[in-house]
Amino acid sequence: MLDKKNIFIVGGLGLLGRAFSKSVIENGAELVIGDIETKENIQRFNNLKKELNSNKIQFIPCDISSESSVKNAFKEIFELYQHIDAVVNTSYPRNENFGNDFLDVDINDFNENINLHLGGYFLTSQVAIKYFLNQGIGNLINIASIYGVIAPKFEIYKSTELTTPVEYSAIKSGIIHLNKYFSKYLKGKNIRVNCISPGGIINNHSEIFKENYRAYTLNKGMLDSSDLTGTLIYLLSDMSKYINGQNIIIDDGFTL
Repeated sequence: MLDKKNIFIVGGLGLLGRAFSKSVIENGAELVIGDIETKENIQRFNNLKKELNSNKIQFIPCDISSESSVKNAFKEIFELYQHIDAVVNTSYPRNENFGNDFLDVDINDFNENINLHLGGYFLTSQVAIKYFLNQGIGNLINIASIYGVIAPKFEIYKSTELTTPVEYSAIKSGIIHLNKYFSKYLKGKNIRVNCISPGGIINNHSEIFKENYRAYTLNKGMLDSSDLTGTLIYLLSDMSKYINGQNIIIDDGFTL
C-alpha cells in the first residue's frame, strides 16, 4: 500500500515507533527513522534492520527538543530523497520528574515538560509543513492520546504505583488542537494533518492495573503497539486522501 513512498518516523525506535517502523517497511515504503543518537538507540536500530532484512531503512539523528537537530534531520532526508511523502511523530520526550503526583509537580518541571513534548511536536510539525509547502503535497500524523480527549479515570490507578501525569493531559490535548489549527491553516495546500490517539499500550504493566483498565473497555483491554498499525497504514496510504484534521481514537471503547 505504501510502495514508492518516503516516510519519516520521528521517535521510530520507541515502543510505538518500532511497531510503526516495522509496519511501514512491511507495506513497501522507504523509511527513515529519526531518534536521539545514543548507543542504545543505535543498537535498537541495528537489531530492527536485521530483523526486517531490508535495505529500505535508514537512521538519522533527530531530537525534537532541539531546533538545529530537527532542521538538520529534514535537510538530510530531503537531500537523500528530494521528496518526503509523510512524517509521523511518535516521540515522547520528558524530564526525570515527569509523572509526579499533581500536588507534587514543580512549576519548572511542568513548564519544561510542556516545552519538551508539546513544543517539540510544534517544532517538528512546523519544519515538516514548510517542506510540504515547497513540494506542494504532504501528510503529517502526530500521536496524541485518549487523555487529550477525556479526563483521566483516576480509579484505575488505585492499588498501583502509577498515576497519570497532569502534564500529559495538557500536552496531548494541545497536540490535538494544534493539528486542527494546522489543518485549517493549510486549506487548499494539498497537505493532510491528522492525529492518532491510542488508549493504554501494554508496557510491563502490572496485572492489577491491566485488570482495572480492562473493566472500562469492551473486549481486549490494554492494546499492543501493533494494534495501531492498521490505522497508521491507512492514514499513510492514498485510500485516506480526504481524511484531514481528524483525531482517530483507538482504545477498545475506553472513552465511551
